[in-house]
Amino acid sequence: MKNLKFDRPIAFIDLEATGLNPSFDRIVELSIIKIHPDGTQESKSTRINPAIPIPAEATRIHGITDDDVADKPAFSEYAAGLRDFLDNCDIGGFGVKRFDIPMLEAEFRRAGLDFSRQGRHILDAQLIYHTLEPRDLTAAYKKYCGKHLENAHSSEADVWASLEVIEGQLNMYSELPHDVVGLHNFCNPRDVNKIDPVGQLFWSEGEVIIDFGKHKGKSLKYVASSDSEYLQWIIHADFSEEVKAIVAKALDGEFLEPPEALQATENIGEEERNSQDSKELGGRQGRLI
Repeated sequence: MKNLKFDRPIAFIDLEATGLNPSFDRIVELSIIKIHPDGTQESKSTRINPAIPIPAEATRIHGITDDDVADKPAFSEYAAGLRDFLDNCDIGGFGVKRFDIPMLEAEFRRAGLDFSRQGRHILDAQLIYHTLEPRDLTAAYKKYCGKHLENAHSSEADVWASLEVIEGQLNMYSELPHDVVGLHNFCNPRDVNKIDPVGQLFWSEGEVIIDFGKHKGKSLKYVASSDSEYLQWIIHADFSEEVKAIVAKALDGEFLEPPEALQATENIGEEERNSQDSKELGGRQGRLI
């Protein structure tokens, strides 16, 4: 990583799974390359028994069948060592913010271990690529590395490719930040409307809104008063601890206040609406006079 300045290890991650939903799907293959600031590297690559059938549509993408993982360890057997390996690491990869990190967080929760993106910088080659030139990893590898990606959708090939793509992007685009903090901010523009990292709860007109399940689009306050059993289900289901804590407080009648940045935005919007109403009223009065 000659073009990137960083002062703690970066773990480039790629995984294959039974599907795309962290709440229900499971990891079947995981590869990590850990790059240290001094240039040394460590790597891990393993297949994992998901303990659920691998759908045919998933096998068509990554080529891994139930037989391939029948004798492999479960994630819970691998989790403690993996967490230690990722300790104090920032995270990089291709599409990690949308897929790999939420899947890992869910797997660690099921294994009874704490693991979170909080406090880590996220470098996502896909977000950089899609922001500047929307394509997929194979096209990105061709553009930024000048090579054809062999064995695409093999986690080991993909994780090496994502590392090389970020290096190529830093080399090609002078406007990109060349430090981990700056690149993290580029990959993760702040969305003040999102309450949790995955966006299962969000702000709308000062209310916490649920963005999943049968009450999708309804306010948390409304659901707390009309269907408290649903909130009890959330607390005991496979959701992040942040979402569970917010829901638990809602059951006790305590609700979040919008952040100051969001309140300021709403106040500005309200002032603009009031100003517009005054102009329209003044115009109507002028015409009446």
